[in-house]
Amino acid sequence: MNKVYKVGDVTVTRVTEMTLSGVPPEIYFAGSWDPAFLEKNRDTLPAGLIDSDSQLVVSIGTWVVKTPDHTILIDTATGNDKHLPYNPELSNLKLPYLERLLEAGVTPEDVDYVLLTHLHVDHVGWNTRLAGGNWVPTFPNATYVFPLSEQQYYSSPASHNKENEPNFNAYEESVLPVVEAGLVKTIPPEGGEFLDMFKFIPTPGHSIGQMSISLTSGGEEALFGADVMHHPFQVYHPEWNSMYCEFTEQARVSRRRVLDYVADRPIIYFSTHFPGSSAGYVTRDGNGFKWEFI
Repeated sequence: MNKVYKVGDVTVTRVTEMTLSGVPPEIYFAGSWDPAFLEKNRDTLPAGLIDSDSQLVVSIGTWVVKTPDHTILIDTATGNDKHLPYNPELSNLKLPYLERLLEAGVTPEDVDYVLLTHLHVDHVGWNTRLAGGNWVPTFPNATYVFPLSEQQYYSSPASHNKENEPNFNAYEESVLPVVEAGLVKTIPPEGGEFLDMFKFIPTPGHSIGQMSISLTSGGEEALFGADVMHHPFQVYHPEWNSMYCEFTEQARVSRRRVLDYVADRPIIYFSTHFPGSSAGYVTRDGNGFKWEFI
């Protein structure tokens, strides 16, 4: 049973594509991980952040947002049948994502908008599906909305570098087909309002033009944080980057700015990769922050 959250007149539902355990923290937080943090805080951290072997638990998924007028997806996970030459763990998947979307009350034809926070492999995959040997839009009636600077970068040779290897071929298979189908609207680098209740907020660093997306309805607010954080441990240690952050110092600045914002307001934080519900609140804890699932 999918948990449904309310933000004013809007409902938000998590559709999880996959959950991964056994993720070594010393690799995920390469150069930052301090095992003393876990030993010191093991008894007070929220449940479900690590597995029985003290390895990280992370997830990949989509948020389904239903307004009074529209059905919207925020990020589309990894996708099936993708050929990712430097990312074998996410290649050629065969996952029942569309069936899970249907359990949340959504068929591909129902989707009006797909909002993409950035164009990394695990956020764009279900933009397209393989049909007759060709990549076609999974959501044929949708407008796909994403940051212009992301498109400019990942469609160019500038992105063909070591830091971006996990995403090689994602643009060609999962983004270019919806561009060529004429289904795309781009957001300028400064961000901006969308559909009255959404706002694209620049939070670069993890990727060159990543944007978080705020949702305001009925006097209530939520934030879809994108990959500002990959795991709740970063709430406690904002200086820790994941191995997937391409522009490291900028990523730390964006993470701290988001944490300051959500900790000072009653805002639901909808993450992309946190385990469990993936939703919760950030609050202040002395000079730092802490995380609470809801």
